[in-house]
Amino acid sequence: MPSQQTDHLIQLIKSLTKGEKRSFRLFVNRDNPGGNKLFMKVFDVMSSQGIYNEDALFRKIPDLKKSQLSNIKAHLYKQILISLRIHYRNADQDIIIREQLDYARVLYSKGLYKQSLDLLEKAKKGALGNQNYSLALNIINFERHIEAQHITGSMSGKATEIKELSEEIVKKISIQNDLSNFSLSLYGFYLRYGYVKDQKDYRFVKEYFDANHPSVEIIKLEFYEKLVLFQSYVWYYNMIQDFPNYFRYAHNWVQLFEENEEKKYSDAAIYLKGIHNQLNALFMLQRHDKFLPLLVKLQELKQNDKLIRNHNLESLWTLISYLHGINDIYLTADYHKGVVYISSLESLLESNIYNWDLNRIIVFYYKIACVYFGADDWERTIFYLNKITNNYYPDFRGDIQCFARILNLIAHFELGNDLLVSYQVKSVYRFFIKMEDMGEVQKEIFAFIKRIPRMQQQDLMKEFKILKNKLIVLRDDPYERRPFLYLDIISWLEAKIQGITMQEAIKESISKK
Repeated sequence: MPSQQTDHLIQLIKSLTKGEKRSFRLFVNRDNPGGNKLFMKVFDVMSSQGIYNEDALFRKIPDLKKSQLSNIKAHLYKQILISLRIHYRNADQDIIIREQLDYARVLYSKGLYKQSLDLLEKAKKGALGNQNYSLALNIINFERHIEAQHITGSMSGKATEIKELSEEIVKKISIQNDLSNFSLSLYGFYLRYGYVKDQKDYRFVKEYFDANHPSVEIIKLEFYEKLVLFQSYVWYYNMIQDFPNYFRYAHNWVQLFEENEEKKYSDAAIYLKGIHNQLNALFMLQRHDKFLPLLVKLQELKQNDKLIRNHNLESLWTLISYLHGINDIYLTADYHKGVVYISSLESLLESNIYNWDLNRIIVFYYKIACVYFGADDWERTIFYLNKITNNYYPDFRGDIQCFARILNLIAHFELGNDLLVSYQVKSVYRFFIKMEDMGEVQKEIFAFIKRIPRMQQQDLMKEFKILKNKLIVLRDDPYERRPFLYLDIISWLEAKIQGITMQEAIKESISKK
């Protein structure tokens, strides 16, 4: 078995909960309780290993031959998936419907056409009720095949019914497809380019949005169609930094679920992502008065076993909870308290038991670095920034990568590493040229840092004040305000000018607001 497939097996086993492992053992032993199955021995050893060790595996299972291992792993992987499907079949409506479709095919193969059609009718109602039109069309196509090939006694009027229903469903699938592609393309824009940085960027995104927006009447849309449309607006307004409308459509997204209670549980992941975007919009608007109650609501959802019901949802809830837990630290400037808060997150990132994607991990590295920066721990700041700056991710969050390099220079300046700053300035400048991602705020900060090695100590205070005044002007520019959410550089300058800590300077800024 290739190493990639082995990694997949290890990840699958490590993701199993106690309940899923118990269910798997019951499934395996259903016909032969206490049977001495070789693949179960492999499962037990791999479950107990912290890090997969193939030599240890052979030592603990003497009767296991190397020539057998590849096939045994493949069999084990398949058996776990079958077990999980059975374990969750009553909790997932789509699995139930697909199972009915499978049973209908079995009945058809035995010549029991009427029974097959009865089961297909039941499955079709379930698929339509769940607004899974692709699955419904699959069922109708099989139903059409049976009616066309065999005399079932139901052909009178059935052809017209199937024709009309299939045409209606094809139209719905087309609308869903257009809306989903539109939403996905906007999200791809966001991941690749980040946020608009000037009027040229704004026109580019707006023209794309207007040109590709599907022509739909929202009043005629169903739940999932509205949901995808609201998601599209969320990505769009987030990119163009229209935060009030960003919040508005994130709120509409969540409100859809609040008005359709059953969807909240059947599509809990999308519901949680809606809350995440609500919180993110409130953070961008610096509305801690509304942010905190919603964060408390999010944290309370962990106790809802009906909602957080599997490893995937636990992973998503944990990710969102930490993201906004850190944002709460930024909004209150409790950085020393924040250092304690992020310690458990640091352990999670080290083990990555939830298999978070690269984009999320990069964002966490930057956010953790900012917490340490706010707590005046420059070395830990640099440690996490190096995890970003020592690598090049061409397709991920160029905005984060740029600010990571600027913050890295500032942290080295704080440590008195003037020679290193002078050396790194050239490297950072080349990176900016490559990324084409330098706004006015970055230019001013970068120009300041570039002059540092040539500054006299007595001139520093004057330079701090000059830079601060320039940045205060830029903060009012709608395309330049976002950098101040990534890095509160003005509070850092104020701390240097007043001779106080970063945390004290930010708290002072918050109290003025």
